[in-house]
Amino acid sequence: MEQQDISMAPKYNPQETEAKWYQYWVDNGFFEAGKDKEKEAYTVVIPPPNVTGRLHLGHAWDTTLQDILVRTKRMQGYDALWLPGMDHAGIATQAKVAGKLREEGLTLSGLGREAFLERSWDWKEEYASFIRSQWAKMGLSLDYSRERFTLDDGLSDAVKEVFVRLYEEGLIYRGEYIINWDPSTQTALSDIEVIYKDVKGAFYHMRYPLADGSGHIEVATTRPETMLGDTAVAVHPEDERYSHLIGKTVELPIIGRRIPIVADDYVDQDFGSGAVKITPAHDPNDFDIGTRHALERVLVMDESGVMNENAGKYEGLDRFACRKQITKDLQEAGILFDIEDHDHSVGHSERSGAVVEPYLSTQWFVKMEPLAEQAIQLQKEEEKVHFVPDRFEKTYLHWIENIRDWCISRQLWWGHRIPAWYHKETGELYVGRNAPEDPENWEQDDDVLDTWFSSALWPFSTMGWPDEQSDDFKRYYPTDALVTGYDIIYFWVARMIFQGQHFTGQRPFKDVLIHGLVRDSEGRKMSKSLGNGVDPMDVIDKYGADALRFFLSTGSTPGNDLRFYWDKVEANWNFGNKIWNASRFALMNLDGLTYEEIDISGEKTIADEWILTRLNETITHVTKFIEQYEFGEVGRALYNFIWDDFCDWYIEMAKLPLNGEDENAKHTTRSVLAYVLDRTMRLLHPFMPFITEEVWQHLPHEGPSITTAAWPEENEYSSSQSRSDMELLQEIIRSVRNTRSELNVPMSREIQLIVKAGSPEVLDQLERGRAYLEKFCNPSTLTLDTNVEVPEKAMSSILAGVELYMPLEGLLDIDAEIERLEGEKKRLDGEVTRVQKKLSNEGFTAKAPAKVVEEERKKETEYLEQRKNVEARIQELKQS
Repeated sequence: MEQQDISMAPKYNPQETEAKWYQYWVDNGFFEAGKDKEKEAYTVVIPPPNVTGRLHLGHAWDTTLQDILVRTKRMQGYDALWLPGMDHAGIATQAKVAGKLREEGLTLSGLGREAFLERSWDWKEEYASFIRSQWAKMGLSLDYSRERFTLDDGLSDAVKEVFVRLYEEGLIYRGEYIINWDPSTQTALSDIEVIYKDVKGAFYHMRYPLADGSGHIEVATTRPETMLGDTAVAVHPEDERYSHLIGKTVELPIIGRRIPIVADDYVDQDFGSGAVKITPAHDPNDFDIGTRHALERVLVMDESGVMNENAGKYEGLDRFACRKQITKDLQEAGILFDIEDHDHSVGHSERSGAVVEPYLSTQWFVKMEPLAEQAIQLQKEEEKVHFVPDRFEKTYLHWIENIRDWCISRQLWWGHRIPAWYHKETGELYVGRNAPEDPENWEQDDDVLDTWFSSALWPFSTMGWPDEQSDDFKRYYPTDALVTGYDIIYFWVARMIFQGQHFTGQRPFKDVLIHGLVRDSEGRKMSKSLGNGVDPMDVIDKYGADALRFFLSTGSTPGNDLRFYWDKVEANWNFGNKIWNASRFALMNLDGLTYEEIDISGEKTIADEWILTRLNETITHVTKFIEQYEFGEVGRALYNFIWDDFCDWYIEMAKLPLNGEDENAKHTTRSVLAYVLDRTMRLLHPFMPFITEEVWQHLPHEGPSITTAAWPEENEYSSSQSRSDMELLQEIIRSVRNTRSELNVPMSREIQLIVKAGSPEVLDQLERGRAYLEKFCNPSTLTLDTNVEVPEKAMSSILAGVELYMPLEGLLDIDAEIERLEGEKKRLDGEVTRVQKKLSNEGFTAKAPAKVVEEERKKETEYLEQRKNVEARIQELKQS
């Protein structure tokens, strides 16, 4: 058992407070799971950040919410595991490392695969260290003994196992198909790695001559450079305009290749000319048409977006340079007869920003339909994945119900190399968990797997799967909650669900808490180009992690975006100051109280009964709202209880017995102070872990840390009478303070106070609270009765159940006050006239910015309200 140390610094310094506790927590193993197998398990896996840079505000938000859940469950007696880890981030990391190599004058090809991978691992270690230091600065209660990385041996084994099984089940195949190609990084992209942007483009209208010289057929395209790879022109089979041309051929301009005119239902005969050029190697729809009609697939550019030997005289030109040149040549030849402006949506690589090229390539794919069906069925069962808010389940289902096969191969070196080998002589394909027995005759596929392929296994691969008998897998899987942003529901959440369901037969997590994006104060997405990004470490350096955490966790509702405001973080820093000062007061007045001496069973004041009742209500609300993931509501409940109830009211009222002569009353009040502050710090701990640990360690307590202290439970101290008594007292005290403020009468000056009770019951309440009214209203005389003589000249307030009267004699020179108020009214008359004249001027309202006009309207409303209040006050004084 510990006795409190009252040596808290006079001023709250979050940097000093926070610096010392994290290492203490880690060194003592407070975050490590599995120490007590009798406890019920609770599991969260961290969405692994990419080892491409430092953490941003979105990471800080995401991990703070997870930490709140885990710290709460740990205190509630669960064996809580929060598993940390990082993602190798194939394309992004390779691009970063390659860029660093270029700065050194090195190239990937010159360095070679193995040397490049060594450099990539060095990069990973450097940035993993950065990330861990940021996790520590945020105060995250991660179990570092279980930290994982998507390229570590265990996870790599899981990736191979999944690939091989899916291949053996016929759900992974290798084939030639149109994929999204990034010419900058020279790798395939999955559909959801493509960002569509509206760009200004054009429709190029051309006339292809019929080979027999009998005329021409009109086609249009947004990418004229691809016409070099045309292998047909297609029309609708029921289009009477072209029925006589089906089966004939046209001569492809510039190239001179003869290509057929085919009939296909895909063609929209009402769009454009009703005839379309078919380029099977450069368009996914054309690929399908080409397959149906056994058309040749002619690639006319290479992997870097440069025209190849099939492009004839344009070989060696960049695709966009080729577009300019071929446009000019077609115009001169009379083939291109019209260029029509056309704004359209163009795919860009999420990673490099390059315009994505639909490109014919041999890649590895996952056949998605059977996996999607399992995931859709899961959502119809009781043990489904629960989305919070539930509207995101529709978002998830809409995508997975319309899913296409997933291209999983990437033309990179950094990642999980595909476990497929080709025989050097026969070309035979071998897929396996291990290399062939005679590796000298086999060559492994050069490609690696899409990063999301390994990330999709994260909830179970980190637990020891495919060994389903591993202790961690049996105990901690499926996980309880996943916290992530709505922007990666498709990328990650959906893939974890179908992979988890397929390979473990269970949902990978019970709940998915979805949050939005952190935006700037104007609602804009944070980006380097706008220069509006905020580094969470800078915020912590200025205001501390607790202030940032409380802002992030309570600043929005589930599923919605969060706007970042420096002043709101500062307000939470002030909240920390309030807690600090209140705690110092309590500690200085505990008079050496030990944990064993805390006794709240004695005779209690109204304030004691009331604060214990409010504590009970707060425990109920906070516990319920955390279970519902309503962290904003938790924040409001805690803030109101701590700032208003405990600091502004209870502490002030506690001074009465603490400064009195009754030792029993003093002991009870000290016990209540220690008890309430202890429980309050526990409730607040998941949100603000550092300051709560500091305060708790100074309080009389048991146990080594608040991180392992029990979560507060409701107790028997719940008094509706004390709540009613206190609400009446607070209303009276506030009313008296407001009247003093109106009359410019300071609290130090005594006043006469007459309180008329509406019933004997209310009078009893007033008598019970007499000491508080005398203390906080500072009356020279205090009259409490059901029947009072009302003074002729007095300020009055009618409240629920009581009437207040404060005689003006000796308090106020009424005539002087009326004169002052009439001067104020004259000033406000002038302001109202000025602003109304301005707003009635059409030249101003029509030409001034809307924001300026709105500000003037706001001023008008405020001036009118102020004038109304002054007029009412003048009338009140004249009648008194």
